[in-house]
Amino acid sequence: MEQAGPRPTGELTLRTLAMPSDANAAGDIFGGWVMAQMDLACGIRAAERAGGRVVTAAVREMSFASPMKIGDTLCVYTHVTRVGRTSMTLKVEVWAQRYLSHVMERVTDADFVMVALDADGKPKPVPETEEVSPR
Repeated sequence: MEQAGPRPTGELTLRTLAMPSDANAAGDIFGGWVMAQMDLACGIRAAERAGGRVVTAAVREMSFASPMKIGDTLCVYTHVTRVGRTSMTLKVEVWAQRYLSHVMERVTDADFVMVALDADGKPKPVPETEEVSPR
């Protein structure tokens, strides 16, 4: 893959195709759709780290560096940067593999705060080590 600038950091957690139903009339993918994919990826990665159920508590400072277009492959990379007692912070980067090419461009990034929950929906401690091995 060709990189336009620096390389993604973190683990590739989610890849999906941007479709016409995800776009506005100009063919730009909705920012909310991109953010939803980021949230899905964080849920996957944080649940692996917590060994169970997690919820999104906060999203910090998100801005778009370049647009996603119909046909681009959205690639979401995640990295756990901090683990607290019941929460963890993940750095999330979104990259676009441009349609029918190997060019990769950074679209956006943000920090997501995820909270581990028990069976009753109450915050629970995050284990000191990962309970489920990453792929």
